[in-house]
Amino acid sequence: MEYALLQAVFIPLLLSPVAYIIGRKMGPTPAMWFTFAILLYTTILVIQAALNGTTEEHYPWTEMFGEFGFLMDGLASPFAIIIYVLSTILVLYSKPYMIHKFHEQYEEEQKQIQSSGGQSAVVESTSLTKYVNAKSGLYFALYLVFAMGMLGTVLATNLIEFYIFFEVMLIPGFFLVAIWGDGPRRKIGLMFLFWTHAGAVVLLLGFLMIGLTIGSFDFADIQESAIPEDIVMLSAIAIAIGLGVKLAVFMFHIWLPYVHGSAPTPISALLSPAMIGIGAYGIFRLIVEFLPSTFAELSIWFHIWGLVTMIYGGAMALMQDDLKRLLAYSSISQMGYILFGIGSMSALGLAGAEMMYVTHALGKGILFMMAGIIIVKVGTRSITKLGGLAGKMPITAVCAVIGALTIMGVPPTSGFMGEWILFYGALETAIEEGSTVRAVTFGLGLVATALTMSYILWMLKRVFFGKTPEHLENVKEGSWYMTAPMMVLAGFTVVVGIYPDIFLKTIIPYMQGVLGV
Repeated sequence: MEYALLQAVFIPLLLSPVAYIIGRKMGPTPAMWFTFAILLYTTILVIQAALNGTTEEHYPWTEMFGEFGFLMDGLASPFAIIIYVLSTILVLYSKPYMIHKFHEQYEEEQKQIQSSGGQSAVVESTSLTKYVNAKSGLYFALYLVFAMGMLGTVLATNLIEFYIFFEVMLIPGFFLVAIWGDGPRRKIGLMFLFWTHAGAVVLLLGFLMIGLTIGSFDFADIQESAIPEDIVMLSAIAIAIGLGVKLAVFMFHIWLPYVHGSAPTPISALLSPAMIGIGAYGIFRLIVEFLPSTFAELSIWFHIWGLVTMIYGGAMALMQDDLKRLLAYSSISQMGYILFGIGSMSALGLAGAEMMYVTHALGKGILFMMAGIIIVKVGTRSITKLGGLAGKMPITAVCAVIGALTIMGVPPTSGFMGEWILFYGALETAIEEGSTVRAVTFGLGLVATALTMSYILWMLKRVFFGKTPEHLENVKEGSWYMTAPMMVLAGFTVVVGIYPDIFLKTIIPYMQGVLGV
């Protein structure tokens, strides 16, 4: 289809005001279905473009920055598909969760009015309806902009274009956390904005060093040989640090547990599986592909950095009582797996790293949705106050187990294929180079997988099994709006686990081409 990628990126942005108006005038249900229809249509466009092989679109922009374009190739397609599939599915999940959140906030505001001695806080159905409508319209409008920002970043063909979309993600993300988050949400929203914006500024410095040196910001014009050695190393380090903040790898991870713990659960289920992994996409595209010699020098450091992140995130997850913070630290650990695979300097290791983005998105998306259902139906996130929920919430429990198996890398889920290929590639490089350091990191990486299994199984046992506490006797299963999206992702992860070539047939040839294998 003509202008398919342009439509996929800009239709959600252009129609976001319409979603706001529909929500404000007609309520959350019409706004939800309108948003769902937009994202379903654009998701179909993305999948069609991916099935057609490499797709490029270029449009005139400004002489100062170069061309404005979109590229769908073997690297971008898995990222793009996962981002929009998750975004589409989570629209349905958003409705009951966010209505629950709107009601909570309405009651809080009424109490504040009452305690301040203001006008009567008698809750009238009309005023509550208007409140919910206004908030739902704003939520779905911001949601659409957030989704398009992620896709635009992945499809960009120009350094400045990449940076613009990279920053566009942050704006709706900040408002979604600051308006509807839990706890000190405004403070945490600002933390998210400052950390990720600081990383983006460092990233921009790396872009400027490259663009001003070669005289162009277009991806097609970037030649490592045209950049002085000292400049290319500095720019690569700046890009790695800027993207490392987005990835929330060790040292730059501080913001993530707070933001994922506070954000509305549908947004946590997008931030963790989809958004933070875009940092890995940037490393693939901007360092591995465009600066291969520099990447060869830095690869062992990526490898070690990934290993430390894997172990740190897993150890911290094992100590958490808050369900969403446990999943947040798990996401840090999983980003470590991706960085570990990138540093393997092997076509299979790199392919496994990108496959880990896909599997993490599926598995962690399920687990965050599980957490949201428990928050809505039980009213607590404390794991010590839960137990025996498998009998009360069987669909949620089964899907959560499938999501957990995906994160642990157990067949027949997609997680097994991702981890298998990743560690195969890491071992392959260690043997070929005869590197003791790489052999040790490979062994420690396997230890990290045992840590992953520990915190996931410990969480499942305490939440879903054992004796049901008295205060949970009347708990019921979540609505179909919440359980059906989980079931779709659970089915998807099993299908990809059985037939991984859905993604690998495009990923592996791309990685082989990048490394010249």
